[in-house]
Amino acid sequence: MREAEMAIPHLFRCPISLDLFTDPVTLCTGQTYDRSSIEKWLSAGNLTCPVTMQKLPDPSMVPNHTLRHLINQWLQFDNNVDPDCFKMIDPDHSLVALKHNLESHESTFETKLQTLEKIQVLSAELPMKNTVLIELGFFPLLLELALRSVEGTNFQDHLKFVEQALICALKLLPFSDLGSLNLLKEGAKLAYFLVLFEQGTSIIQKSLCHLVGSTSSSMETKDLCAMLGKTRALSRGMIHLLHENSEASEAAIKAISALCSLESNRVNMVREGAVRGLITYISNAERCERSLAPMAMATVELLLGLESGKEALINQPNGVNVLVKMVFRVSDHEGSESAVNSLMIICFDSLQATEKAICAGVLTQLLLLLQSQCSGRTKTKARMLLKLLRSMWADDPKNTL
Repeated sequence: MREAEMAIPHLFRCPISLDLFTDPVTLCTGQTYDRSSIEKWLSAGNLTCPVTMQKLPDPSMVPNHTLRHLINQWLQFDNNVDPDCFKMIDPDHSLVALKHNLESHESTFETKLQTLEKIQVLSAELPMKNTVLIELGFFPLLLELALRSVEGTNFQDHLKFVEQALICALKLLPFSDLGSLNLLKEGAKLAYFLVLFEQGTSIIQKSLCHLVGSTSSSMETKDLCAMLGKTRALSRGMIHLLHENSEASEAAIKAISALCSLESNRVNMVREGAVRGLITYISNAERCERSLAPMAMATVELLLGLESGKEALINQPNGVNVLVKMVFRVSDHEGSESAVNSLMIICFDSLQATEKAICAGVLTQLLLLLQSQCSGRTKTKARMLLKLLRSMWADDPKNTL
């Protein structure tokens, strides 16, 4: 019995009874006690906090769900968790206290904002800190807090809070269970998400795009990825960002690319103008030292698998020209293979596309590519495109090559 008592982590002991918490509650001083113990203390006429001895202006008690969850997990592991582990990772119970601050209805807006700033600092520290933050359930909590901010009438006043909550969530995202994102399947939560996207700042839009982009990387969120890809308001919003040439545009490229990895999403993306948006982004990206033009080009290639995608690109005034420019870029060869493949797709059965490509200088671009240090596979594709262009041009009675 004595050994079992000694094995209880200090974090899980009531400061009054020194026994394992059964119903932990927190006072306004931030100290946590077992409900039965603190009720006895207060019923005896004591008006102070037993640990700090501060006078209690408000004797109300708030259930500490975080601590209760931790204790339940510890019990499920048959008490095999090393008590020293808790002392090493969270010696002053600061992480538990931070989560309590975010969950508590008693916490002021300023307190919650300061708490998020602390979490942002902590999440940038040792991986162990991230692990504990995740185990404590911070990732889904941060998502909930960001979404619930839409419920208030003064939503615009809380944009800074939403920004901080999403920034913290993204720092935890690589280590988290992506299944938590499935909360967006709920109608109300998705509606909140769309309001944030439409009315939020550039930072909020960028963060939400990163969340959307992550849905294609887990089997748990494939259904969510399909659902988001068919959400027209979201698709339109992300495609609109492609025209802005901002940091949010880069995040939108990743999100659209992720959604288009599912064939079922591509029809909607084309219908909402993804081809036009991607071509605009690639065209603007020429002026940027670092861009995601190759990723955008690969996404265009996917969308050209649809007849509607081909039609959208051919009808885009500078669509074919942009593809031709991507065939050979002096700085690198990223995106060259996708550009060559895309030209093969649209030129295969369209003399109009062939004529546009040749007028745009595709022959020179291909010859330069063949003399470059690009991969053997890309050179093979380039030769195939040259043969195709020659045959298409030769079949046209108006021209000779």
